[in-house]
This record gives sequence, C-alpha cells and structure tokens, in this order.
Amino acid sequence: MRGALVTRKVLYDVLDELGQRCSGRVWLLGETSHVYEGWRSWTDAVHVWSEVRHRDEWLAALAICRRTHGVDIHDEFPGDVIPLPDGYEERAREAGRRGDLHVAHFDPYSVAFRHIARGDEPDYHIVMMYIERGWIDPNRMDALLQDLLPRFTMKTIQQDPAEFRRKYKGMTQMAARLTPGTVHRPF
Repeated sequence: MRGALVTRKVLYDVLDELGQRCSGRVWLLGETSHVYEGWRSWTDAVHVWSEVRHRDEWLAALAICRRTHGVDIHDEFPGDVIPLPDGYEERAREAGRRGDLHVAHFDPYSVAFRHIARGDEPDYHIVMMYIERGWIDPNRMDALLQDLLPRFTMKTIQQDPAEFRRKYKGMTQMAARLTPGTVHRPF
C-alpha cells in the first residue's frame, strides 16, 4: 500500500512534527527537495537522510509521522547506493530549521548520480529540474563524473560503469531537448 501524496504543506507538517520530537540534522533528497522548494506540487514519498542525537526516538517519530500524515518516509544515506563524489558535504544547500531539526538539501550532484544510476525517465526529470534551477552545472557534473567513474563497480551501483555512462548520456540528451516537468506515475 502506498502513502498519500506529499505536498509542500504535508512535507512542512511532517518536518515540523519531526523537529518537535527530535533534534539533529536531516538532508532532503531528490523530489523531496523539489517539493520543499516549491518546484513541483507533490511527490509520492518523503526521502531524507538523517543524523540525529537519539536514533530510537527518531525511528519512533518517523513511525508516528507515517501514521499521522499517511505518507511514506524513507531515511537512507545516498552513499549506501552509489559512491559519492568528492566534496559532497560542502555542496549541501541549507534549507532552514524546523523545530529542533536543521534541514538541508543533500548535494544535488550526488542525488543526480543516484537517479541517473536508476535510469528511468522520472529519475532523469529529477536531475533536469536541478539543472534548470541552477543547482547543478552540467560542466561541473561532467568533471565530477570523470573523478567518480573509476570508483563505480558492479558491487557499488549494481551495474557496470559503461551502463552508467549510457544512462548519463541519455539523460544529457533528454535535458538538451526537454523542459523538466512533473512525471506522473501509476498508482
């Protein structure tokens, strides 16, 4: 069963409640950043990575928010999925505070590489939105990728680097021809 759609208001409510229950830092990922910034009207889940003082309290707060707001919430470190480009910590973008939570957007380049690795059209639109909004510079992305590719293996991204290069090329070709938009998913 899927949760309810996450609008900007719902996302703010979830983060406010988490910030009342826990303290620490949370980074928004992908479409969650887009909704937070008002670039898109909804997403199907809240995607974050957290560093909180009391992990048990955080997990309990997530469970309460899932029930109270009826949304899916996923807490995962992007580095568990793909190797992260050097300097990812410095490329986080501040988003403010929600109660006792310090909120930031995770490095857009790292998030983009993660979505390109998945390689479907909705993922490419996420990356294209970062490019359109100026959070990603395509030339900088190319340079980061050249440093990152030697660290890609079948073990780290579940595909070979050549496959990732094909997906990256497909995304850049799509970005050159299309304006990113909301991609509707079947429910």
